[in-house]
This record gives sequence, structure tokens and C-alpha cells, in this order.
Amino acid sequence: MAFKGTSKRSQTDLELEVENIGAHLNAYTSREQTVFYAKCLKQDVPKAVEILADIIQNSKLGQAEIERERGVILREMQEVETNLQEVVFDHLHATAFQGTPLGNTILGPTQNIKSLQRQDLLDYVNAFYQPARMVLSGAGGVDHDTLVKLAKEHFGNVKPPNVDCAGVVPPAHCRYTGSDVRVRDDAMPLAHVALAVEGCGWESADNIPLMVANTLIGAWDRSQGSGTNNASRLAAITAEQGFAHSFQSFNTCYKDTGLWGVYFVADRMQLEDMTFSVQHEWIRLCKTVTPAEVERAKNLLKSNLFLQLDGTTPVCEDIGRQILCYGRRVPLHELEARIDDVTAKDIHEVCTKYIWDRCPVVAAVGPTEQLPDYTWLRQSMYWIRF
Repeated sequence: MAFKGTSKRSQTDLELEVENIGAHLNAYTSREQTVFYAKCLKQDVPKAVEILADIIQNSKLGQAEIERERGVILREMQEVETNLQEVVFDHLHATAFQGTPLGNTILGPTQNIKSLQRQDLLDYVNAFYQPARMVLSGAGGVDHDTLVKLAKEHFGNVKPPNVDCAGVVPPAHCRYTGSDVRVRDDAMPLAHVALAVEGCGWESADNIPLMVANTLIGAWDRSQGSGTNNASRLAAITAEQGFAHSFQSFNTCYKDTGLWGVYFVADRMQLEDMTFSVQHEWIRLCKTVTPAEVERAKNLLKSNLFLQLDGTTPVCEDIGRQILCYGRRVPLHELEARIDDVTAKDIHEVCTKYIWDRCPVVAAVGPTEQLPDYTWLRQSMYWIRF
């Protein structure tokens, strides 16, 4: 709706203005952030900032355009539902953070899309598009002092809302609940499963060790050709035994919580073996991971993080996200030093804190009959040895 016209520009005028300067204008939404961004030539930065300020502050949000947009969002929802990884992660959040806003999907339920009205959107904008919640970031051919001047010029009049929007402000903390959800469909050829524990928020000191632990678990896909000599122990076992078609570890962070775990795709008769292998590796992180493995994971993590910042768009997004999460930009040399400081002992302690004897959360879609029940998965979160 932000690109459907403002009080100063019609939709046609907005599109022509962007096209005439050869710019690219877009937006996307995650569970915690909404990003509006423009890519343009250096000399057109003032115009791009002015356009962004206009669509954020002065969008018409016309009722006729809202009615047309409903169908677009419903089609987008259908596309998301065909991506089984997205479906599994939506279920994972829904069961892990049940009863809290973080458990909601980004698109929301169909009945909401069909019933949202203009006033709902206005209330949302008034509640969340506030100065303290907004960051203007730039990367590439952008002069800092010029950007500050443009921010004062175009965003200086943004004021906190005069209306009471307390009804749409989320609570301070999103509660985690160890639980599972299984959508069984025996007609599907493969099962898609996510197994996770509660992680930490962006600002936690445990975040870097958990990122290293996440790298230790690694990722694998049988189409890539790597086999039993893979640096990841779980990848080597999976490749040798054929437990899964692919897997990837994840460390999803939010402001005050997170999810740390593994997502995998496997045949129906391999689910028990794969979940056992995943949990075995988790427990090994708590007790017996070696310094050599940690050093290798640290180098791989640094390479992955730095290679992701390979253009102005990811750098700009990284700046904005860090300002919102940390209140400052973390320089790369500081991030590198914090990764280098992680030891095998740190991995043992942090993984014990978040994994050992903790309640997991499970989401599975497909032929899930052979997936162990929750009680079995819960009791496998620790070892008793004599």
C-alpha cells in the first residue's frame, strides 16, 4: 500500500518519478522489522530520501486500493504455502511462541486479510512509525553529513502519535513454550522437520558462541556432492548413512529471544535416525567438542559473515538492523575479535545453558508417523552415563 500513492503524488507520478531517475524502490517485512529502501545513482540520493519520506509519512492508504491489494496478498499467501520450509518455520514460531505476537505469521490469517480496513492500517502506522523506532541508513555513494541533513529536512517533523494505540503494542517479552506441532500428510514424498530450542536475543553476550555452535552443526545437501569428509560431523554421518536429503542449522535472533536448531528434509523411515543424530550432536556440543573443531568453525563463521556484506544493499540493511538492535554499528574488527575470543569451554558452557535438559520445540510437515513423540525427544536432551 505504501506505493499506491501519497497526498503529494499519485501512484502513476510515483512510478514515473522513480523510473525517470533509474532508481529501484521496494519494501519487505520480517517478524520484527519493516524495511523501505531505494537504490539510485549518487546524485539522486536527495530525491530518493524525499520519496521514501513521502511514502512513509503521507501514504493515502485508499480504500479502493486496499480492496485491490487483498487479492495480491492472498495470492502471495498461496505462494508461501507452496514453500514447505516457510510453512515449517511458521509452524515452529506458532508453537514456540504460542499466545504471543511472535507466534503470528507475517502475512497473518486469511480472515484478517479479508477484513482489514483503512483505519486498521492508520492505527498501525501511528503506533509503530515513530521517531524512536525508525532508522535511516545508507551505503555506497552516500555522504554521511548530507544524509543527516536530508534526515532532518524530511523526517524532522515526525512526531509521536496523539492517538491511544496501546491496543496494538506487543507485550515486553515473548514467552517461549517447549511443544510440538505435526501436520501429517502421507501423500507427500518427504517429511520436512524443524527441531529447535530457545536461543538468545540480539544483544545477549551468548549470541556469538551460539553462532559458532550453529556453524559447528553446519549444513548439507546431497545434491552438492560433499560426503563423509565434510567438516561437520552431522553432515558426515548424514552423508554416510543417508539419514536425510538435506539439513541446515539456524540461529534466528529477535530482540529478546530466539530459536536455535536444525531444519531437515528426510524420507519417512529415516526420521527417528535423523532426530537421534541431531540431538546426539547437540549433546556433544555441550560436553566433548574439541578446540580444533571450534577454531575451524570460527574461521568459517567469519568468512560467511564477511562474504554476506558483498554489496551496498546488504551493508545498508546490516547498518539499519544493528542500529535497531544494538543502538550502534558494530565494526567488523570488533565482530571478528569477539568471534576469535570464543573457546571450546565457552561452547560447552553456552550450549549446556541453552540445550542441556531444555524443552525443545518441533514442527513437522509431511509423512511424520515415524517422527519420535515429544516425550522421547524431550528425554533425549541430556545423557545419563555411568
